Amino acid sequence: MTERLRRTNEDTFTFAPQRRSATRETTVIGVIVSVPEPWAQLLVEWRTKVGDPQAGLVPPHVTLLPPTEVPVADRPAITAHLAQVAREHPPFLMHLSGTGTFRPVSEVVFVAVALGIADCELLAGDVRTGPLARPLTFPYHPHVTVAHDVPGDMLDMAYAGLAELHAEFPVDSFTEFEQQPGGAWTVARDYPLTGPPR
Repeated sequence: MTERLRRTNEDTFTFAPQRRSATRETTVIGVIVSVPEPWAQLLVEWRTKVGDPQAGLVPPHVTLLPPTEVPVADRPAITAHLAQVAREHPPFLMHLSGTGTFRPVSEVVFVAVALGIADCELLAGDVRTGPLARPLTFPYHPHVTVAHDVPGDMLDMAYAGLAELHAEFPVDSFTEFEQQPGGAWTVARDYPLTGPPR
């Protein structure tokens, strides 16, 4: 399978409005944990303020599966696989706190996951099995990107401006996105987490 989108770091990918190969045999999907309101709007506003062109393309999120090209014929098996993963994982609490950066390796500023790291790691590991099995070049690092490929002063602004951010919320589902032929991303399906408590 071909990775059509640019890697930022830690094998997370930007949900950029790049046109994928228009074939009838394949599609590109990604799997995320969405950040809810009111923090989602705040993060979109900051991403817009620093001039990030991806600000309005997908909601603020933690990536579980980077954009991945899959055969259309595998979609039923992928849906069944993701539903099974969701049935095996319980809801959990996520706490976002402060900012971090991948500079100088990659021009990215992010909001850090302070609580829920292990839950995301377990989820992401299980998502990337079966019909979605894929290697990662770098260790998985859950985070919420807030600035990418913008001038250095804008990266600095995002880093400082969101340094005191604290957001705590329950995660009770993950979401599958699919890239459309024009490059836009749309929600394909939400998967409720219904596993037994750990």
